[in-house]
Amino acid sequence: MDIQVCPIYIESFSSNNQKVKLRWSDSGVTLNPELKLLQYNLGQPLELEESDGYMPEKVGNFSRLTVYFRFERQIGHHLIQTFAPSSLVVMLSWFSFWLGLDAIPGRVTLLVTCMLTLVTMFTGLRADIPPVAYVKALDLWMAGCMVSVFAALAEFVVVKVLDVQYQYQVNKIPKVLPMRISNMEKGQCATVASWEGGAVRSRKATQTPTTPGQTSLQGNGGPPKPARRQSLLSVAWTDTDTGVEKIMWREIDKVSRAVFPILFFVFVLLYWPILLMKSS
Repeated sequence: MDIQVCPIYIESFSSNNQKVKLRWSDSGVTLNPELKLLQYNLGQPLELEESDGYMPEKVGNFSRLTVYFRFERQIGHHLIQTFAPSSLVVMLSWFSFWLGLDAIPGRVTLLVTCMLTLVTMFTGLRADIPPVAYVKALDLWMAGCMVSVFAALAEFVVVKVLDVQYQYQVNKIPKVLPMRISNMEKGQCATVASWEGGAVRSRKATQTPTTPGQTSLQGNGGPPKPARRQSLLSVAWTDTDTGVEKIMWREIDKVSRAVFPILFFVFVLLYWPILLMKSS
């Protein structure tokens, strides 16, 4: 996707500028309209120069004509062979957000296959393009596609870690805890159960003087302490409007289904206008 400016020098081989003086004609240089190149478009404008060059091996100044040709690399081939397939591979990686964690082998295989496909595609492409010392527009496209697929793979790792924490917290909660709390509220249990960090502790209930008909349950250490925030709330919570339990890793997958396509399309919308304006 680069533009090359290549000069052609025309000068006398044996006669210096005192004997031969080269000049461009009024018409300058004209291009054959049937001239076609496989990878480049021969663009305008052409720049013409007339100069004198010193030749050390012949000890003299020689008249020189210079014409600059502007070569623009054709993008039609790369649109079909590179841009379209790589875009489809990136879109294919988004399908992993619809696969739950019950399909871990399929999800991992899909993301790793997409990453390896991009690496293989761009490795073969790099071998066909002459190496240059600067960053090409195609390199930026390669980097954007690979970062998108790698981010999807990193999102799966984060989701899996959150699911492991969620399963650990769920299995850590005793099954008899709701029954004990219900019995305590009905007055059938003489102890107060407090849940802190997933562990159940019981302490004797004492009555303190209150208004008639009311009793206050306190522990041995004075007034009751506020319960600490459950660590389960960091990976799951209950929606106050619907009362449905929401799990963080599932919510991240739902958000990723929209965030990843939006970010990639923003990258495409920024990439092509900048590239076309720079080329023009």
